[in-house]
Amino acid sequence: MTRTPVPDDALLAFPFIGGRPCLDFVATLGKRHSVAVERLPDAASFDRWIAESGLRPEARPRAEEPTTSKEDLAEARVLREALYRLLTAAMHGRAPDPADVAEVNAAAARPDLAPQLACTDAGLTVCRAANDGASAVLATVARDAVLLAGGPLMGRVKECENPDCSLLFLDDSQARRRRWCSMDRCGNLAKIAGYRSRHRGTR
Repeated sequence: MTRTPVPDDALLAFPFIGGRPCLDFVATLGKRHSVAVERLPDAASFDRWIAESGLRPEARPRAEEPTTSKEDLAEARVLREALYRLLTAAMHGRAPDPADVAEVNAAAARPDLAPQLACTDAGLTVCRAANDGASAVLATVARDAVLLAGGPLMGRVKECENPDCSLLFLDDSQARRRRWCSMDRCGNLAKIAGYRSRHRGTR
């Protein structure tokens, strides 16, 4: 299988820290509140996200694995932005735009990735099957968003408190006091900034 090379620019690396597939997918556009970082600049990047997310259909032979097209990429971006607007509206207790709801519902209504059992030397394992790879991936992501937005876990979805970050995440901490998308990312930056501020104040 030909692998899409990972970009050298760390900003273009996909963060999988949202806790839900739909939140990780929304994160393919970063730094929304400043200079936005488009992590899906081309169809090959979308194909790489599918592979890295674990949502690539694996039941079909390798030679038949789908690759994404420009049309798939355009559809993915439209759904991504509808998901972001819908989820942030739900986070803040606002009514979502009916057009966004319709977009998400339409994607969720299509056939998604079907879990299948495969026999391996190590025993049974679960893989995913789909007739239309990219469409099924987007349907799976949309269905995840439907279940999240319409369920009790929506109250745990937060946005990173770093003003330069816009990642959404599911706060699964015991105290529900998580503030950062990740301590390895924005949490450490906040600690360093706090330390420097305190150090300047004592000089």
